Amino acid sequence: MAELKERLLPPKPSFATATPAASNPQEPSAACAGHRPLFQGMDFLGLKKRGQGRRSWICVDSTTGGSQVIEVDKFTMMRRCDLPARDLRLLDPLFVYPSTILGREKAIVVNLEQIRCIITADEVFLLNSSDVYVLQYVAELQRRLTAHSVDALAGGSTPPDCLPFEFRALEVALEAACTFLDALVAELEIEAYPALDELTSKISTLNLEHVRRLKSRLVALTRRVQKARDEIEQLMDDDGDMAEMYLTEKKRRKEASFYSDQSMQGFGCIGAGVSVSAPVSPVSSPPEPRKLVEKNLSLARSRQEDSMKSSDNTENIEELEMLLEAYFVVIDSTLNKLTSLKEYIDDTEDFINIQLTFATSFSTDLVGSRNLYKLACLALKENWVKFTKLY
Repeated sequence: MAELKERLLPPKPSFATATPAASNPQEPSAACAGHRPLFQGMDFLGLKKRGQGRRSWICVDSTTGGSQVIEVDKFTMMRRCDLPARDLRLLDPLFVYPSTILGREKAIVVNLEQIRCIITADEVFLLNSSDVYVLQYVAELQRRLTAHSVDALAGGSTPPDCLPFEFRALEVALEAACTFLDALVAELEIEAYPALDELTSKISTLNLEHVRRLKSRLVALTRRVQKARDEIEQLMDDDGDMAEMYLTEKKRRKEASFYSDQSMQGFGCIGAGVSVSAPVSPVSSPPEPRKLVEKNLSLARSRQEDSMKSSDNTENIEELEMLLEAYFVVIDSTLNKLTSLKEYIDDTEDFINIQLTFATSFSTDLVGSRNLYKLACLALKENWVKFTKLY
């Protein structure tokens, strides 16, 4: 019985019998010395440094329209544009993110297909790339900025219907993304419609495989176009996000508030009979007339700023909404082309299924008729044998 239990039960771990090398925690055992580390061959320090390393950016200035290539690290760009790290991650070429347009306090983060840039009130930063659409974006933005500068010099003032710099940069990005997606859709249409017509005329394994690959490309491209369309529509539906993207107006208000504070301090000192440059004792409190003047000025300034902010926000939101609506129509037209192509593929599949079903039923009926013919022949043969035996 004991031998049977030893064979059936698993061996017990020997905790009590420890070797001297294992009992000493400071001396590694032979097994531990030959053990490979868990993440051997992965350079985590190199990956960390790669994420924090310097990168090449194309900087386009708003006033001159000139461009220059600069190399800055991630933290410098975060401080310069007042952006969190997660927003810069959207622009990383090592990752694939869907189309995104984010409005922040001092910048607009744009990730639209090949165009990945940061737009501020004074400049645009693009990741330096040899992509054709990136180079076309820089050239088109410089052309429009130069034309705007020439018109301003010739007319002597800025046209009233002229968009601010950040909206012009955003418009060029939207135009480049819509052009890129429409070119992909046109290329897919040129290849797909003849392949579908050939499949309807000749059903073969090669044609079926070709259509299957085209359908996979169609699904992936539809997802990209749909995400870009949804992003533009989401911006149009949110007035707060559109108001947040007006960087030039926010910069102007901040500068006006700063100068107003400076003038208020000087006016308060003069109204109280105290020199601006005279030292003020930290113990003494300001007199009552000075407090009253400062209070009245602060109330008047706050009312004026609120009224200006509400009126300017409404006007600026309408400007941006009209811009987004124009490119929403373009991207929606591109999506309609993909929808029509998908419907054509579905109709072709239905037609092929009908053909295959008819061919299968016809072959089944043919086999059944052949079997009936054989049975009839056998029955006729048996009757003929019986008849010859009788006579």
